[in-house]
Amino acid sequence: MSLRHAILGLLSIQPMSGYELKKVIDESVGHFWTADQSQVYRTLSTLVDDGLASRRTVVQEDRPNLHLHSATDRGLAELDTWLASPLQTPPIREPFLARLFFADRLPADRIQKLVDTRRQEVAEQLAALEAIAVPANATEAGQVLRSATLANGIAHARAELDWLASTQRQLERITP
Repeated sequence: MSLRHAILGLLSIQPMSGYELKKVIDESVGHFWTADQSQVYRTLSTLVDDGLASRRTVVQEDRPNLHLHSATDRGLAELDTWLASPLQTPPIREPFLARLFFADRLPADRIQKLVDTRRQEVAEQLAALEAIAVPANATEAGQVLRSATLANGIAHARAELDWLASTQRQLERITP
């Protein structure tokens, strides 16, 4: 996935300003595909330059002008092509797992801190995901699919917390 496809996907739902896009990204796809504000604006500019999105200015009396972006027909066609293309699994890079793999060089208390810190991070991620409101009875495919991605994130976080607890129990058996 690229940020350009994430933005085209969000613009396919509704027109948005760069500020709105960043906020929506943080509250939705940002849980699995992050972007900072400058990346969002750069990508929007490129999408407009490439004819994949349009920008119209909305004049506001008491605030700066609003630049509202929409996906063009070409942008929607590119999004559809990307959605239908084969998925290339990216190489896995998990910094925590790399550290854990070599952590036997550390004293037991530092290993414990490494595991505890990760447990806290994942617990915070899980709490953030569980705080997201979802429609009780989804009636549209988009709602079902967005709820499914949220459920996936929650399941992964819960599984990692279970794995961390199991790892901790195993370490306790070997640490004096």
